[in-house]
Amino acid sequence: MTMQRTPLLMHQLLDRGAKVAPDVEVVTKTAEGTQRQSLAQTRARACQLAHALAGEGIGIGDRVASFCWNNHYHLEMYQGVPSMGAVLHTLNIRLSPGELEYIVNHAEDAIILVDQDVLPLLEPLAGKIPTVKRVVVCREPGAGDWETALPNAIDYDDWIASQPTDYEWPQLDEHAPMGLCYTSGTTGHPKGVMYTHRSTYLHTIAQCMTDSMSLSATDCVQEIVPMFHAMSWGLPFSATMLGAKQVLPHKFMSPDALLDLMAAEKVTISAGVPTIWQGAVAALTADPERWDFSNLTRVTCGGSAPPPALIQWFWDHLQCEMIQGWGMTETNPLATISRRTAKRSHLTMMEEERIANQCKAGLTIPGLEIEIFDDEWNALPHDGKSVGEVCIRGPWICSEYFNNPQPDKFHDDWLITGDVGMLDPEEYLILTDRSKDLIKSGGEWISSIDLENHICAMPTVAQAAVVAAPHPKWDERPIAIVIKAEGQDPSQEEILNHCEGRFAKWQLPDEILFRDEIPLTSTGKIDKKNIRAALDAEGYQLPDLR
Repeated sequence: MTMQRTPLLMHQLLDRGAKVAPDVEVVTKTAEGTQRQSLAQTRARACQLAHALAGEGIGIGDRVASFCWNNHYHLEMYQGVPSMGAVLHTLNIRLSPGELEYIVNHAEDAIILVDQDVLPLLEPLAGKIPTVKRVVVCREPGAGDWETALPNAIDYDDWIASQPTDYEWPQLDEHAPMGLCYTSGTTGHPKGVMYTHRSTYLHTIAQCMTDSMSLSATDCVQEIVPMFHAMSWGLPFSATMLGAKQVLPHKFMSPDALLDLMAAEKVTISAGVPTIWQGAVAALTADPERWDFSNLTRVTCGGSAPPPALIQWFWDHLQCEMIQGWGMTETNPLATISRRTAKRSHLTMMEEERIANQCKAGLTIPGLEIEIFDDEWNALPHDGKSVGEVCIRGPWICSEYFNNPQPDKFHDDWLITGDVGMLDPEEYLILTDRSKDLIKSGGEWISSIDLENHICAMPTVAQAAVVAAPHPKWDERPIAIVIKAEGQDPSQEEILNHCEGRFAKWQLPDEILFRDEIPLTSTGKIDKKNIRAALDAEGYQLPDLR
């Protein structure tokens, strides 16, 4: 028997939710309360958007940029732009004007769809983005009128209002591009990663698996991770396909606002970086009776490793599993998952063993392969001890960058991730650090991640970052930047004593610097590049204690 050769196209998945669950809500937080529309209405507006784009001459493969928060407008773009054969290019709203100018011009975006409140952030690009022929403004309720010097600006709702509410999606090659995300550009210019229909289709199916995020049509999904960052980890596609309720926080990202929305909408699963969940814990600890989270069963954490104490807190206080995921823009983005109970043999595990497993980057998502290589590209043993370069391959892994060859980022058909780590005998990936954040002191490596997580386990510490400082004798030495927990006053000596229980003396930070805030990247990760730059600007010099 010969099977049908149906191409894997995203419209087949994205239309499903509106068909099987047309009345399920998409809820967006606004300054005036919430905006609500059904999945059927979302699809209808996505079709109107596709017609409006086609009317502007947008065709298959053309780039349409979004410059938006997590809201219903952005979700309509997620459905309408790829389904019509165009490419949704999600622009990071926290980038500098210079970075945005480079990215828009490199991608040759034809149209930019932008939220009204971030429109001023695009103004410096006026006259500098020649490929952009129209800017479409998504109006914020109660925000009043807007104006801009950007080309041919029009109101989104006015622009789509007269368009038909159905669209005959084209039949495409499944390898056709559908999404474009640029890396954060820690060195050199940001690099574009082009997602295809096939790669995103497979990623969407894999993400919903029981042993991945266990997503279901019965879920209420709060998408905190920005839709401009690695396609919000794929959650808008998965939730739309299933017909799950979606809760979108727009720009209201304070811990109290996120928790209010989560409780009011009876969220069952949410996703964010560790700093989001650390802020949530601080708010919940300060006012434990304010919110009811009896519906919340899972929170997904990615971007950087969560401290063990954070994982334990969610289970002890909310009976909520923290699912750690690892991936990157180049992996579409989900690559590994670490669950509380990941194997049948784990059913009888002790609590401390479960937490230890959740702290690992996790098991590879089915369909992908991960290997650890040494400097000569020899595969290393999976013994939980041999440390090397983490490489990955599979059907939704980037094989090249958009219009930007980077041969040093690939080895044969492996993507070189830039992470350093090991694989243990159970095939868990354990990340030691980003290669650029490892601290090399006297020829020995020190993991900044391990130090950070151990310091964060102290109840007197709210947040910590460990970076390398130049040293005349030892090349580099670790220093820790610490934010004290509210009402607490830990000393340097107390923190170092705490670390001595786990780390050798030569691995301890040479100094603890207390600060009111720690800079974060545009995606909420600790920005070690800016920490080092700020210390340089302060004229900071590490005391020569050795």
